[in-house]
Amino acid sequence: MASNNLTVLNALDTARTQWYHVTAVIIAGMGFFTDAYDLFCITTVSKLLGRLYYYDPATHAPGKLPHPVNNWVVGVALVGTLTGQLVFGWLGDKLGRKKVYGLTLILMVICALCSGLSFGYSKKIVMGTLCFFRFWLGFGIGGDYPLSATIMSEYANKRTRGAFIAAVFAMQGVGIVFAGLVSMTVSKIFLMIYAGKAFNVDEVFSTEPEADYVWRIVLMLGALPALLTYYWRMKMPETGRYTAIIEGNAKQAALDMGKVLDIEIQAEGEKLAKFKAANEYPLLSNEFFMRHGLHLIGTMSTWFLLDIAFYSQNLTQKDIFPTMGLVSDAKSISALMEMFETSRAMFVIALLGTFPGYWFTVFFIEKIGRFKIQLMGFFMMSVFMAIIGIKYDYLKTKDHKWTFAALYGLTFFFANFGPNSTTFVLPAELFPTRVRSTCHALSAASGKAGAMVSAFGVQQYTQDGNIHKIKKAMMFLAFTNMIGFCCTFLVTETKGRSLEEISGEDEQKNETQMKSNRPVSGHQDDGWD
Repeated sequence: MASNNLTVLNALDTARTQWYHVTAVIIAGMGFFTDAYDLFCITTVSKLLGRLYYYDPATHAPGKLPHPVNNWVVGVALVGTLTGQLVFGWLGDKLGRKKVYGLTLILMVICALCSGLSFGYSKKIVMGTLCFFRFWLGFGIGGDYPLSATIMSEYANKRTRGAFIAAVFAMQGVGIVFAGLVSMTVSKIFLMIYAGKAFNVDEVFSTEPEADYVWRIVLMLGALPALLTYYWRMKMPETGRYTAIIEGNAKQAALDMGKVLDIEIQAEGEKLAKFKAANEYPLLSNEFFMRHGLHLIGTMSTWFLLDIAFYSQNLTQKDIFPTMGLVSDAKSISALMEMFETSRAMFVIALLGTFPGYWFTVFFIEKIGRFKIQLMGFFMMSVFMAIIGIKYDYLKTKDHKWTFAALYGLTFFFANFGPNSTTFVLPAELFPTRVRSTCHALSAASGKAGAMVSAFGVQQYTQDGNIHKIKKAMMFLAFTNMIGFCCTFLVTETKGRSLEEISGEDEQKNETQMKSNRPVSGHQDDGWD
């Protein structure tokens, strides 16, 4: 296999694992911790919002967000995320990874704080304000996806690249755990001081007036980790690959990477000019389609299908928990107790099912490979969701609630020790430097389109606790996972190879390609070793 001709790229690929690698994982990972916290903490507070703002005495039932309002409160951040991914992904290739990296954090800090504020008292104003700022919060979160993945892939050495990118993404698992933990803690503190009576004892004061502070505090705390990370993110140098290959500044790339790698690297202006000339083709070109068209279809379709299932599981937890018997009937508890029990159930499922899956991927991705992990994850998710769908009547009974919880937890485990991690890793490795951030953004945006199918479509089937509807939803998700399994065959294994070998940017490979007149796409090595 031909190796890179540029010394700076060779140095990056063969560098021993150093402190700067760990620092990059922490800095990029804290962004993902914040992303996950901000996206999923809304699940813990949406029932409380219904109790606070939509109680109708005539119904003699706890207040509940109407379906359209619930869908927008939960789903509007996903619309923002999709938009942000496309905009920041494109900017990452045009202006540089570092230049726009800090902007995403500033947006996240401001909008997390503003999400907890409202410009008035009526339910329309409160929900309108919340949705407006959560859209822009999502916009900032969206930028983190392509930029963090691209920066980490371009910083890492080829031996541990997959594990490092997966470790950045694994911070999403920590964020989901903390979303449950923080919500549980804040609601418990308020319960200890302001506990209300059960709804069937006192309909009005079962919703504690002080609970209006609780959801605001939980949402606003999302600004804290983003704020703490900003200084360190601004200190990171631009990636050597961007500086050399896109800006064409071999000297600066050698200086920047020489400092972080603690070695002396030569600037090779003439070689760089040849390297750039061989890789000038744009995204919307026949050459890109010939080389990477199938890969892009593969990364976009698998992420889209995965996120339909993954976000359905996360965003509809609050609706499935009562059926599983993990939370009490809404009429038998107060508003804050309902939030506490929902948060506790989410925390337990995340800690035992979601969290371990991410780290299994980190530890095994370089041994098993991205391709096999993704196939296994899609297949196992499909199996467990089909079992839940078929046996739902049996599993939802009180005697089998722990079997239900175990099966539900296993779907989370294999999502994360599977396609939820690998769909993030693969687009950061398969595409050329010139369009890497944009291609990752397109793939991630497809994922968020899938998440919107979940928030605005699948969620309709779970909100009322209707058994037949929930069964249909689970069978639909099992089916989408099997299609994801099939679409995985459009991508290729990337472990153990340099980014330039995988994408065909390597100068010697380009010369070979021009002689043989056939596309270089990485299909020649599927990594089944």
